[in-house]
Amino acid sequence: MNDISSKDVSQNILVIAGPTASGKSAIAMDIAQKCNSVIINADSMQVYSDLQILTARPTHQDIETTPHALYGVIDGSRRCNVRHWLELATREVEKARLLGKLPILVGGTGLYLNAARHGISQIPEVSEEIHNKAVSLHQDIGARSFKELLEQIDSQTASRLAEGDSQRLIRAMEVYWQTNTPLSYWQSHPLTGAISGNFIHVANLPPRQLIYNSINQRVHKMIEEGALDEVGALVARKLEPALPVMKALGVRQIAAYLKSELAFDLMLESIAQDTRHYAKRQFTWFKNNFISEFTNNEKYSKRIISEIFSLIPR
Repeated sequence: MNDISSKDVSQNILVIAGPTASGKSAIAMDIAQKCNSVIINADSMQVYSDLQILTARPTHQDIETTPHALYGVIDGSRRCNVRHWLELATREVEKARLLGKLPILVGGTGLYLNAARHGISQIPEVSEEIHNKAVSLHQDIGARSFKELLEQIDSQTASRLAEGDSQRLIRAMEVYWQTNTPLSYWQSHPLTGAISGNFIHVANLPPRQLIYNSINQRVHKMIEEGALDEVGALVARKLEPALPVMKALGVRQIAAYLKSELAFDLMLESIAQDTRHYAKRQFTWFKNNFISEFTNNEKYSKRIISEIFSLIPR
């Protein structure tokens, strides 16, 4: 637990983290009603402008009520990596502090949350050409052969990655091709770039079944609010399939439905199932990697707001 009792209150930064559909945004909004705040996105999919409905970005009413930052700020044709997000988030935190506002980081992307608190490895940028080359090779030779190839050049990284972890395997390969140096070498250096300040961490981890029920309801609501048209517009852009926005939960199923390759009911169930699996992985990560000053393990109630608020030095 951080010793935050005697630190400069102007440097406070509140982090509200948890799995998808756990109610993080509701907590952030309720906290913001008690103090002058800016809610800053720490979700890797909500940064993209193309998918407001499918990624459950804050509503227009929420944004009108409370200042928000880094929601829908990156076009889907671009990649937003952790380094880019950290640069943007650091800038937004500094802007909030200059205005006398409390920055509230909200999200469920563990990589982003870790970067904010601890910094990142200074790995050189990888060109789009090399990235696409690594993606194509993975598709051509398959996951097993790709990992075996990586083992020959970076056995340390390959040994800790599962065969199905295509994103990280491709990342390790492209870094080696770009720098002629294994990813494990770059990761062995001290982390840099952490956001400065007094971090107050809140973990929102209500019972899993509550989250699963919320996910099931959310999928139906997204369809009602226009997710089909949203994905249809995204698909019409004919973007590279390997782009992050094309891998957002629900895009694959809705795209298949729009091409009459998947029945409506099966589409709904598949999206809900993938989202539940994702939430389960998030639960595991937060329980094993996220140290918080306050953890909510119950259904969200506004009564916990006073408990969280009491943790913020004033």
